[in-house]
Amino acid sequence: MASAGSGADQSVSTNVVWHENHVTRAERAGLNKHKSCAVWLTGLSGSGKSTVSVHLERILTDRGVRAYVLDGDNIRHGLNGNLGFSPEDRTENIRRIGEVSKLFVDGGMIVIAAFISPYRADRDKVRSIMDDPGDFVEVHVDCSVEECERRDVKGLYAKARAGEVRTFYGR
Repeated sequence: MASAGSGADQSVSTNVVWHENHVTRAERAGLNKHKSCAVWLTGLSGSGKSTVSVHLERILTDRGVRAYVLDGDNIRHGLNGNLGFSPEDRTENIRRIGEVSKLFVDGGMIVIAAFISPYRADRDKVRSIMDDPGDFVEVHVDCSVEECERRDVKGLYAKARAGEVRTFYGR
């Protein structure tokens, strides 16, 4: 059995059958008066993903749209607290968030996912598990490394330069 952090060779659950809901996604969209989707914000640490996500959530909520932010740091306090930052753990982090995002989308929400998610293959895998092509909207929050490093609210760029953080994207 694989460790919790390695998403590659996890054992497959047996004797498990999908239980269909009695409320459809279309019914939820009718009640909400909007469709659901995952807005996936990707970019470097310090690029503004979290800032954009909470502002977007506020705007959507003020307009009566059911929205929820899944933030990378917040998720690592709970669901993904057992994962590190190795390439394998990063892939498992995004796989789990993709599955959670799919549930939110099925539940009628607009989920705003703010994750560095450096690997295109991981984002493509999340896109592929969604039911409809429009369910996954990828947004690259483009910000120069220099600007991200200037912001560096977590001190990660300085730690990376000092060799204290080895698996860091940006420097």
